[in-house]
Amino acid sequence: MIACLPMYARPELDDASRNFWHLIRDNLRSSGMKAPDELNLKGNLMTVWTNPELVLSQTCGMPYRMFLHGKVNLIGAPDYGLENCPTGFYRSVIIAHRKDHRKKISEFSESRFAYNEEYSHSGFAAPLNHATELGFTLKIRIKSGSHANSAQMVANGQAEVAALDVVSWELIKRYDSFASQLKVVGWTAPPTPSLPFVTSVNNDPETVFSAIANAIQNLSPTDRDTLILRGIVKISPAQYLTVPNPTQENATPAR
Repeated sequence: MIACLPMYARPELDDASRNFWHLIRDNLRSSGMKAPDELNLKGNLMTVWTNPELVLSQTCGMPYRMFLHGKVNLIGAPDYGLENCPTGFYRSVIIAHRKDHRKKISEFSESRFAYNEEYSHSGFAAPLNHATELGFTLKIRIKSGSHANSAQMVANGQAEVAALDVVSWELIKRYDSFASQLKVVGWTAPPTPSLPFVTSVNNDPETVFSAIANAIQNLSPTDRDTLILRGIVKISPAQYLTVPNPTQENATPAR
């Protein structure tokens, strides 16, 4: 059995994530569903997400719509209570160095753009889609490996601009000193469904949804605040699948 919550994992959240899982685990067991004692990440994420023994994980919208739809059961979307977003939705914040004179994303078309990975919606697809809507391309790209790395690259001058999942941005502001070197120059639009909870196609998603909803209600206020977690809502697969991927022209960097 596998259970993991990898999307916002960082040491400062470990205790709250463990407490959250223990509540979910106990709820699942009470409903007659088997669940591992502790969160456990076994193998690379794509293998984990499609493992028939997956009890619970969280993925990103882009892998869900490109690879996982039909191979996992969608449970629901977490609600982080984000400003200017519908319940269960999120968006990306676009950041630059605080000393950079530019004030809007369209001024960064020829700049070094740090992104976490090619299959990230918030760090890659959303900003490229947003740029396309504004009539330009983020051409010069540096792969960082994580949102925190992207932000740090902008802070230390290796990159000039980056797009971060807004939940990751809130955590960076809380815990990373380099956040003081950064400023917001824009937000992607429109908001899209937040990172979905998924389970194996062998499991009943309604059972897992109820276990998560009950766990969130019973988390301590401190743990809920640490995880920036307010609830879970049902969002249809179609709402994820209709979010566009970057156009081929915009997805291919200039050479």
